[in-house]
This record gives sequence, C-alpha cells and structure tokens, in this order.
Amino acid sequence: MCQLLGMNANTPTDVMFSFTGFATRAEEHRDGFGIAFFEGAGVRLLVDAQSARTSPVAEMVRRFPIHSQNIVAHIRKATQGRVTLANTHPFVRELWGRYWVFAHNGDLKDFTPRLHGAFRPVGETDSERAFCWLMQELAKAHASVPTIIELTATLRELTSVPGAFGSFNFMLSNGQALWAHCSTQLHHLVRQHPFALASLHDEDVTVDFAQHATEHDRVAVIVTEPLTRDEAWVAFAPGELRVFADGALLAGA
Repeated sequence: MCQLLGMNANTPTDVMFSFTGFATRAEEHRDGFGIAFFEGAGVRLLVDAQSARTSPVAEMVRRFPIHSQNIVAHIRKATQGRVTLANTHPFVRELWGRYWVFAHNGDLKDFTPRLHGAFRPVGETDSERAFCWLMQELAKAHASVPTIIELTATLRELTSVPGAFGSFNFMLSNGQALWAHCSTQLHHLVRQHPFALASLHDEDVTVDFAQHATEHDRVAVIVTEPLTRDEAWVAFAPGELRVFADGALLAGA
C-alpha cells in the first residue's frame, strides 16, 4: 500500500523533518513519489515516477526551502495503473477558482463512475478517477466556495461511495484546510507550545522544535504510520474524516 503525509499549519512551516522520515519508506514503496504545497493561491507540484530514495527530484525537494501552511505528499506502491508520471500522486485540479490537491492510499476495485465536464483523469489509476469524481460531485453540490464546515459535511456524504469499492485513505487540500479520510490506517498529531524533542523512527534524526518555533506556532501532521517514536500520535477510526485548519483539528466539523 502507498504512504500518505500531510501538514497543516497556522504559519508557513518547514516540512523537511517529516519528509526525511517519510521518504525512507520508499524502500518498500518504489513506484513514484510526489509532494504538493501551497504558496498563497498557487501550488508547487513536484512528482517523479522513481523512488523517493533515488529520485533526483526528491533530492531537489530536500534542498528546496519549502515553507507552506498546507502540504500533501505521497509515496506510491502501484496497485492500478503503470509506473508513469501521469499516475503519480498528488493530483491537482481547479474548482471555484482554487487549486485542489489530492493523494490516495488504497485500492478501489471496479470504481468506474460516470465523469463529465472538466474533471477527467489523465492517467489510469483508481485514485485519480476517485478525485475527479469527488471534484465533480462537489461542483454539483455547491455553486461557489462553501465554508470549511459545509465542505466537510458534503465530503462525509461523498466518501462512502468510492469507499464501498475498497480502501479509501486520502488527503485533500484547497489551501484553506486539509481533509484526511481513513479507511484502514491514518494517524495525526499537533505540535504546539511548549515544543519538545522529536526523534524519527526511520532515521537517526532528532529535532528540538523549541529551537525552531515560536509560542504562537502550531502544526498538524497527518501520516499513514507514525513518523516519530517519542510523540503522542492519535489513530483515526476506520471511516473517519478529520479536517485541519490553522494547525488544529476542527472539533465538531
């Protein structure tokens, strides 16, 4: 199965500590990787059909000064579709004058919804089909950008449809918030004052966040499997959709 990483913060934040541990998992997930991050209304999308362990694009990502409030990254282990750039996550579409970024972990068997209008897949994956269908149905449900609460309610209704065809762990962001849906496995944590040390599971790297953050900073990290061994990760329940804005889990959304 693929691996997902998302970050939502209340101020533009560096994701390199998390990405370092995340990219290590490409040892077992070698069919491509990608990362998308918002800069204002724009999105930078960096993808490669090579493993994140060997890709020159991944090496460029490690050197790139990424600071963003919303980031979605993906490491691919192909279940449907060839190992090509067109099938590499995250995927990006425009809706209501905003970019939307989507990445999926799972396998949807025989999910072939009717698609029309602007939302058509370029590649061959079940993931991109599901994303196009979500965008299409959101466009039907709302004439313009709804509130985060309204979007969350609509997404809760929609996710059960592709979810009935298999596992549907995904992350979705429009630069305002980050939605994460768990079908089988997801975890999150929120880092905020007072900050402490954190050590990666997969690499011998430790960071003292108190040296890099202010008391006003807050960041939520969402990932398939916990990245650190000394922080309190919170598991999602199967079927749960969580939404994060300004680095916090929106309770009751």
